Amino acid sequence: MNAAPKPLMQVSNLGWRVADKTILSDISFHIESGRFVGLLGPNGAGKSSLMRCMYRVIQPSAGQVMLAGKDIWQQSARGVAQQVAVIVQEHTEHFGLRVRDVVAMGLIPHKRLFEWETAAERDQIEQVIQALDLIALADRPFAQLSGGEKQRCMLARAMVQSPQLLIMDEPTNHLDVHYQIELLHQVREMGVTVFASFHDLNLAAAFCDELLVLDQGRLIAQGKAGEVLTEDLISTHFRTCAVVDEHPLHGHPRVTYAYHGAAPDEN
Repeated sequence: MNAAPKPLMQVSNLGWRVADKTILSDISFHIESGRFVGLLGPNGAGKSSLMRCMYRVIQPSAGQVMLAGKDIWQQSARGVAQQVAVIVQEHTEHFGLRVRDVVAMGLIPHKRLFEWETAAERDQIEQVIQALDLIALADRPFAQLSGGEKQRCMLARAMVQSPQLLIMDEPTNHLDVHYQIELLHQVREMGVTVFASFHDLNLAAAFCDELLVLDQGRLIAQGKAGEVLTEDLISTHFRTCAVVDEHPLHGHPRVTYAYHGAAPDEN
């Protein structure tokens, strides 16, 4: 009998403290290759801190993050970047670089110092720019883009990076509804493993294979959307009254909020 494949990323008993304050406590889960895993939680739950531990920016105070069976802190930053691409909420201005130059930065983890792009790599960059509807913006300075345009540019850079795992912190921030849906479809079509945080519970339910929920630095729920997104969980941990039913077109859970503080009475 064949052994079960090892997960692409394994987080085990992870904790992180700053001075006397515990930010993350005893978090354990794994991400299987090819899955789209969503991270939910109220503001201040520790979502961004957990992600920074997972992409080797914050070293945990306790526990481990294993990437392809090896502790990420036993791998070089460049080695991790060859396997993991990251899209964060806020972007640097990239010192006046054009959009095309920022997209090309996805090649950096795979290139030696002063190594030029090949013709095939230049073709790849142009194909990604076209796929993400960035042709009209390709020669504009990155700093002049809107928030949504910057997010699409950073996804293009991640696609050029060709990662095994894509980590995204609130990827749909600054995007209108059309681009929210289009971006998440494009992410799924990349064929990579994805770990992304969301504020929008309905988007998470629509696109994620599995959901994790953090609150006060602890993992309080994980599983498929239908198992995790319950009215009790939303009320307790998001402090919002809601009705959860089935989306009429796609069948995944749909969350409808009570905007006046209480769920409507059932007749």
